[in-house]
Amino acid sequence: MTQRTQYDAIIIGARCAGASTAMLLARSGARVLVADHGQPGTDTMSTHALMRGAVFQLHKWGVLDAIRAEGTPAVRRTTFLYGSEEIDIDIRASGGVDALYAPRRSCLDLALVREAAAAGAEFRFGTGCAGLLHDESGRVIGVRLRRANGQTEDVFSGIVIGADGRRSAVARQVKARTVRTARFTTACTYAYFDGLPDRGFRWHHAPGAIGGIIPTNDGLSCVFVGVTPDRMKAFGSVTPEGLIAGNVPVLADEIAGARRVTSPVVFRGEPGYFRQSAGPGWALVGDAGYFRDPATAHGITDALRDAEILANAIIGGAVAQFPALRMKLSGRFFDLTDRVASLQWTLPELMDLHRQLNEDMKANQKWIAGMTSEMPVAA
Repeated sequence: MTQRTQYDAIIIGARCAGASTAMLLARSGARVLVADHGQPGTDTMSTHALMRGAVFQLHKWGVLDAIRAEGTPAVRRTTFLYGSEEIDIDIRASGGVDALYAPRRSCLDLALVREAAAAGAEFRFGTGCAGLLHDESGRVIGVRLRRANGQTEDVFSGIVIGADGRRSAVARQVKARTVRTARFTTACTYAYFDGLPDRGFRWHHAPGAIGGIIPTNDGLSCVFVGVTPDRMKAFGSVTPEGLIAGNVPVLADEIAGARRVTSPVVFRGEPGYFRQSAGPGWALVGDAGYFRDPATAHGITDALRDAEILANAIIGGAVAQFPALRMKLSGRFFDLTDRVASLQWTLPELMDLHRQLNEDMKANQKWIAGMTSEMPVAA
């Protein structure tokens, strides 16, 4: 008889959502396998900025020191610019957090992988999901893994978790339906620039466009701009400086003289969604199960939060409750983000949307920090 390899959990995807889930499960004593077709320590498309809730979690998990050690600058001021009007907000200490951060994903994801591996999680890079394994009832009981050389191996587990992004193979194979879809999307492009002073997060807004400057590792700044997909096509340019010059003039003045040191990363737009994120023997986390437009730069923060919710649900034997809790925490924010992503607002209207988003962010932060049992009301 062939002995089969058995894990408590198999996670497909080793980015921030998958690595965080693996770390938390492994720390609880679970035997965890993580497979990823890529390699550790690589960059990926990202909104970069960590909001207070994410920073608190990294601090709580003991990962924040590794982020700091990679030279990720502490952000102690964030500025919202509505045209030429500036609103400065100093980051006050709360919940053990006195600064925000925006690490490159080559820094953040690798730090989480290392912590998960230190807790006992097993990683296989250069390995993808070739299919799911089912029992007679249709329950997912494992994964057929495929290495880069084409060899396959069947591995079994109590739960299979898809943390493999918007094009999730796990979501596709379990036929996870989309339960909610946004109406709007922004098209964004960003690149890294040298020669900009570190003035904290700077979020620029102009009629029909958003943009900003985010200080990150190696003394560089991530400069981004977002417009409607049609406007990006009309401009014919996907360089940040090209789109900024024609859409966010105050930001164009601010980056004048800075030097772009990388090629642009381009997101041409895709409406946000909630997918069915739990079923017999499987679950989805991160963008695999829930994606929100990058206009509000909250993707990583949501991914870390949801990794902890899912890990706790697995440990507590209540995976079926995970999607409903996530919806309660994210539903209203999702709708507000959709309104921001429409780019169909006046600057005073946008200021009001930002006030509402701030209320929701604070409620999420308090919930993440365990300071209250209250949650935002799902829209």
